[in-house]
Amino acid sequence: MSELSIVIFGVTGNLSEKKLIPALFELWKNKNIPEDVSIFGLSHRSRSQDELKTLFEKSLKSRYAKLDEKQADDFWKKFYFMFGDLSDNLVYKNLKEVLDKKKRNIIYYLATLPTLYQNIFENLDKENLNKNDDGFVKIMVEKPIGNDLVSAKKLNKLLRKHYLEKQIFRIDHYLAKDTIQNILAFRFHNSVFESVWKKDRIDHIQITVAESFGAEFRGAYYDSVGALKDVGQNHVLQMLAFITMGRPRKFDNKEITSKRLGVLRNLVALPKNLVLGQYEDYSDRKINTNTFFAFKTYMKSGKFKNVPVYLRGGKKLAKTVAEISIVFKGDNMELANTLTFRIQPNEGIVFRMAVKKPGLEMNCERGTMQFCYSQVGEIKDAYVRLLMDAIVGEQTFFNDAIEVEAQWKFIDSLGAEAVKVSPYKVGTWGPKESDELIRKDGREWLVPSEDLCQI
Repeated sequence: MSELSIVIFGVTGNLSEKKLIPALFELWKNKNIPEDVSIFGLSHRSRSQDELKTLFEKSLKSRYAKLDEKQADDFWKKFYFMFGDLSDNLVYKNLKEVLDKKKRNIIYYLATLPTLYQNIFENLDKENLNKNDDGFVKIMVEKPIGNDLVSAKKLNKLLRKHYLEKQIFRIDHYLAKDTIQNILAFRFHNSVFESVWKKDRIDHIQITVAESFGAEFRGAYYDSVGALKDVGQNHVLQMLAFITMGRPRKFDNKEITSKRLGVLRNLVALPKNLVLGQYEDYSDRKINTNTFFAFKTYMKSGKFKNVPVYLRGGKKLAKTVAEISIVFKGDNMELANTLTFRIQPNEGIVFRMAVKKPGLEMNCERGTMQFCYSQVGEIKDAYVRLLMDAIVGEQTFFNDAIEVEAQWKFIDSLGAEAVKVSPYKVGTWGPKESDELIRKDGREWLVPSEDLCQI
């Protein structure tokens, strides 16, 4: 691989500490990126070298129980830090001076608040830092892309003003999870299951993305978006797209993105079936910030036409878990076949079925078969995959502009601004209105299994 420079805007932030620094270290120590990679960390907050080194070490030690100190120290020497107002052109003049000396491929990673994007793009352009005669220039942008359809279109227009679509990598890190990508392998390479993947055989679908912790470290950001826009607009809708998309003719970026987009455009928004909530000890902040959402939707056409889909997510819930469950039709719904994809934690796939109880009589109970990722090897962090894919130019598991805008069009159509935010107790599964949402259809939320892949 050619020489490489990576520029991280917001290097002292939570995302860099928790995800980017460990992911880059993983790629570097496994020789997936050049030995002499240069990593430029930009931040508006000035910090001493000792403070930066402490942050760096904390970041790696949070990921690795046994850290090779020599290797970590060698990696530390790849970092160059620059501080200043990211809206001030002086920062970019200084960056240009050092990058011009490198003559190499460049990746810009925006781990900052979206409010800084326009200034960053325009200043990079002013210094011709979005052009490179000696290699590629790529830009990685974190979700959410905008906060509604209008702002998403504005941001996409801004991106296209300075970069070609093939240079832009819009991140939804759930797309880079092995457990999400395995849905495609499971569905399209196991005909026994794909043959029953249709409205005649499926009763309903449930998707849960829950976190047991709160928004303490993301307060200002969370107040500006809330759970529905932070998780519902991206992770949850993408999980739904993967589980219901049609079979691609080829497993490439164009085909897979097209199939995901087909799902997003096929969804029916039901504003009267949206529930928003806020955990009780959050109320001293912003009374209208939603920290929980639940809604029902279905598709207006295709093989899943009219199949009910129930989706929920939020903060300070009973446990941290993300999973998708397909509930099949049956004479006894208490023993109905259910196929669950556990995205995190205890990653795996479980099939629940009726089995005979031991004894002389024909009485049945629920049994399970499960596949656990822990049995076959270590799952790579999604950010390792994201960074590697961006470097090699693989965009399949990133969002393009049209896909992002389709997601926002659906979320905007739910009319969240008109929905009352209901309180819920910490450590529960959300407000009672969420239970009422699914119970009125004669169904119940599935409780994520405690024993899935506990081996």
